[in-house]
Amino acid sequence: MTYSNDMRKKAIEYVESGASQKEAADAFGVTSRTIWNWIQRNKEGKLGPKKYETSPRKVCNKQLVQYIQKHPDAYLREIAEEFSVDLTTIFYAFKRLKITLKKRHRVTKKEAKRKENDLLQK
Repeated sequence: MTYSNDMRKKAIEYVESGASQKEAADAFGVTSRTIWNWIQRNKEGKLGPKKYETSPRKVCNKQLVQYIQKHPDAYLREIAEEFSVDLTTIFYAFKRLKITLKKRHRVTKKEAKRKENDLLQK
């Protein structure tokens, strides 16, 4: 959860005015560890929230989507070979992009039984 810089400053001022970190935590509805972290970050001059960077992807999303549009019947194995990555990398990329590659059987079970019964009756 990200708290505003104004709230962080008020909590630090509250502690500096003579209150304990526990009292400040109770007053501002956060844990005492959070107050301690804010005080430490204030000493460093970095009171604002930490910036987290996402890790780079092995497969470019745009290229993957374009490849799937050109080759809709490709298997995961083939796609992995095309992008020179592991099969699980492609699997999780599809999961992230909400792409499903369910292959439809040419003959469903119901149709297969019907055809089988027709052959047996003849």
